[in-house]
This record gives sequence, structure tokens and C-alpha cells, in this order.
Amino acid sequence: MEGREKMRDTAVVIMAAGIGSRYGNGIKQLEPVGPNGEIIMDYSIFDALEAGFNKIVFIIRKDIEKEFKEAIGKRIEKLAPVEYVFQELDNLPEGFFLPEGRVKPWGTGQAVLVCKGILKEPFVVINADDYYGKEAFIKIHDYLVTHEESIPLSFCMAGFMLGNTLSPNGDVTRGICSIDEAGNLSSVTETFHIKKQADGTVKGEDESGKQINLSDDNLVSMNMWGVTPGLFTDLEAGFIQFLKSMNDGEKKKEYLLPVLMDDLIKRGKAKVAVLKTSDKWFGVTYQEDKEEVKNQITRLIEEGKYSVDLYQTVRWFWNNRAGGTL
Repeated sequence: MEGREKMRDTAVVIMAAGIGSRYGNGIKQLEPVGPNGEIIMDYSIFDALEAGFNKIVFIIRKDIEKEFKEAIGKRIEKLAPVEYVFQELDNLPEGFFLPEGRVKPWGTGQAVLVCKGILKEPFVVINADDYYGKEAFIKIHDYLVTHEESIPLSFCMAGFMLGNTLSPNGDVTRGICSIDEAGNLSSVTETFHIKKQADGTVKGEDESGKQINLSDDNLVSMNMWGVTPGLFTDLEAGFIQFLKSMNDGEKKKEYLLPVLMDDLIKRGKAKVAVLKTSDKWFGVTYQEDKEEVKNQITRLIEEGKYSVDLYQTVRWFWNNRAGGTL
């Protein structure tokens, strides 16, 4: 792994600009869940550094910049190179203006697009409030350092089992994946209001609101994508097309990364290898999820996957493996 790092740099892009409206008034990405005040991002960053990623890019909003840097940014700056980019409503391509009444963020596609010009290396995209597990970071890093920029674009994604990604406290939205014989993504369909029913079945709704039957074994995207900078050209063109196609009644419509990936696959512009992981996802979607996340972190510490003092472990790891000093 150390040799691969020297051969090719890789970055972690953390989407932390979400409003978190279902969670309440707090900034859910900064909620402590570990024994010493660690937040979910701490564990993701540790797993990413351990897997071989060596640069962190935080996507945040200007209005949370100070609190964000105090809570995590300044600490992580001591461990690895860090960049900050800002996802704002008025960050639009030339010739476009913020529609009157628009208050909802533009979505994950625009979030990654604001990194254009910052990233020259392959990178993994993750949500700030999601715990993905070690396996996915290792598999995506290994893929990125062994695949060069190509046409069609060669990307990858972590494929989670739907049953490992549900919240007991409410419904969730997931990208349901179909895979071809080569193990590549053939389609990803945003599916809404997914919840386990009292009888143990899993149901969700399609874009039109029609109820559909699902399975715990369905592979889903949790917005953990391994991509190269070649994505930005299509990402920008797609956002322009998205803005052109919007009408006055779509003030909440979002430009979503999985939707773009689905389009690129169908047009033959990209192939996306699905890297299956058996790790259990967990995150803070609802206020009630916080205690469950704390319990999961405690379990992982008891199993020896993390030290009680994560920060000390990170410093030891980074000093010994990367030759850095803190």
C-alpha cells in the first residue's frame, strides 16, 4: 500500500454541506458519537488514511465554516493536506441565476462540481454523516490506484446490501443498483421512502410514488463513488442541462450524482465497477439515530477495530506510515 501511495495520490471528498432538515436544528455532521467526542467523519477519515488516501477535501457551506473548522477541520489539518470548497445556492454556471424562492441545495452533483480545479488526482466521494466501514475504503483505493484515466471513464462504487443500510427510525432514500455479468453497474434508480415493514418485508416508492417490493439483498449506492477528474467535464455539462430543463414548479429538484452516473453508463461514456462490501452502514438521518450510532461505535471499539483514543491512533499511524510529524 505504501508503494502505491508514492506512485499515485488519492483524495477523499466529504460532502458536509447538507442542511439536515429531518434531523432538527443542529448540524448533524458535527454531532459527537465516540467516547472522546469523535464524530462520524473522524472514523471515515481514519479508515481512508489507513486505506491509503492522502488528501482530504471538505465540501461545506460558508455559514458553517467557522464551526466546522473548530469541530474537525483544524484537527484533521494536522494529519493530512486539507482543502475547503463551498457549496452555495448561487454557485451557478455563467449565464444562470438563482431562481426566486429556491432554498434547497442543488444536490450531490453540484456539490462535487464545486471541487473542479481543486482535484487533479483520483478521489472517493462520501457523505459526512455516513459510516461506511473499512472494507469499502480499501477496495475503492485499490481500484483507483490501479486504473488510469480512460475512455470510457473507469469509475467504481461501493455496493452495500440494502438490509445493512436501513434506519429503524424512519424511511430512507437509496439508489437501487442493477449489475451486469462483468460486475459493472448497469443502472442505478433512486428509490424513496424505503422502510422495513412489520412483517419483515422491505418496501419503497419509485419516482411516481408507486410502491415497489425490495429485498434486504438488493445492492444499493450510498453515494460512495471512486472517480477520476475526467468526471468534471460531464458533471458540468450535466448541471447546465439540468438547469435548462427546470421549470418554475421544480424549486426543490436536485442534481444528483447517481442520476448522472446512470446517464453516463447508458450513453456508454463511463463504466462503474461495483465493489461489494459486507460492512454495515450506519448514519444520523434522524435525531433518534444518534444513540444507535453511539452503540455501533462502542461495538466496533470492543471488537478492536478502533482504539478508544482514535486521535492518538491516527497520529501514531500517520507518523509511522507516512513519515509525517505532528
